Amino acid sequence: MAKKMLLDAYHGKKTIRAPWVPYAGVHCAFLINEPADKMLQDPELLAKGIVHTARRYQADGIPLVFDLSMEAHSVGCELKWWKDNVPSVKSHPCSNKTPAEAGLQLPDKNSGRWPVLFEAARIARPQLDELDCVLMGLCCGPLTLASHLAGVRIFTDVYKHPEFASEVCQFAGELGTVAAGFYAEMGCEIIAIVDPVASQIKPETFKKYVTPHCQETIKTIHDAGLTSSFFICGNATRVMENVCTIGTHSFAIDEQMNMNFIRDMALKHKVGFGGNLKLTLALSLGLISPREDAIVSLAAGGQQGYTFSPG
Repeated sequence: MAKKMLLDAYHGKKTIRAPWVPYAGVHCAFLINEPADKMLQDPELLAKGIVHTARRYQADGIPLVFDLSMEAHSVGCELKWWKDNVPSVKSHPCSNKTPAEAGLQLPDKNSGRWPVLFEAARIARPQLDELDCVLMGLCCGPLTLASHLAGVRIFTDVYKHPEFASEVCQFAGELGTVAAGFYAEMGCEIIAIVDPVASQIKPETFKKYVTPHCQETIKTIHDAGLTSSFFICGNATRVMENVCTIGTHSFAIDEQMNMNFIRDMALKHKVGFGGNLKLTLALSLGLISPREDAIVSLAAGGQQGYTFSPG
């Protein structure tokens, strides 16, 4: 029942209550008293963390991992590991070369940490099925992945060197499509494209560098009969029309967005939407009551296509 309810919400349908998805990420490591860097490289610990968190928080769905370095690492980017956070990308092979000039090749299932995720999914999936909880796969979106490959220069290159930026974003999109295929093979029933930095660009730039390079990824998800979403961070007000029309079944936003505005946009375009529990002010800093914040979000989100989750 819970899994069906979550899938219905992601498809913009009415539900008896708002389903709940904690984007737990490395918080799973904290809950099982393990360092984040160790958990993210050990399939048994990763599966243990996901299942434990889903059970503790009575989740209707949970990501296999929330680590946007996965794709970059699998094509050779070096990582800086942390005990209390996801790894950060510290080398950028396209800082002065196109992907072709840098010799980048699309990964296979044995590249990077993909074997860890395949094994973790194999262990966790049956246990999550028993909990009636959806396993979710999160792919790094084209602009965020392009920033991993090329570094911060990508944000000026989209204006100053558009041909170079297009080549990097195109490769990033192809890499995201490969990742989506992997998550589909792992048994993830919802696959989201996560492009947090896409809120920092103009709608025209989004239309040129993000939208086209998500289409094959979305097609891969839909051709597998699975549910798609697009996650964005920051104040994405000016690109929300782009987000709603990118082609996914749903989208999710963060705490900076007004939930009434987001709800109305989602209903207008007949897509699902998620958020908006304040990750910083309520959950991390406790400056406002998490309970009151949750009530406000649930009241604004309603029961038509809404998934309650951290912003």
